[in-house]
Amino acid sequence: MSSTIDTIKQQISENPILLYMKGTPQFPQCGFSAQTVQAVMACGERFAFVNILENPEIRTELKTFANWPTFPQLWVNGELVGGADIVIEMYQNGELEPLIKEAAAANATEEGDS
Repeated sequence: MSSTIDTIKQQISENPILLYMKGTPQFPQCGFSAQTVQAVMACGERFAFVNILENPEIRTELKTFANWPTFPQLWVNGELVGGADIVIEMYQNGELEPLIKEAAAANATEEGDS
């Protein structure tokens, strides 16, 4: 079981902007994932995603690891931002885009240094 947690930790550490969702950005499998993807995509930066429907062990373990019972889950710079309601609210009040842009810019700088 610990290997699933290791996988989750690795995904979160390697992807500055990571969305755990039902489905894919092109084909979200639930309304909350669809709304969250639209908000994140509107920020204009590339982001990674994990389709939890194709990864049932991640789906199960992430709830415990994150202490967050629902999906989608947006992680930025290793921190859980929240689920659909929080992400959409942050997008609407202008907090999400700077967070996403900053994470993307920091990652681009790191890649340039190495």
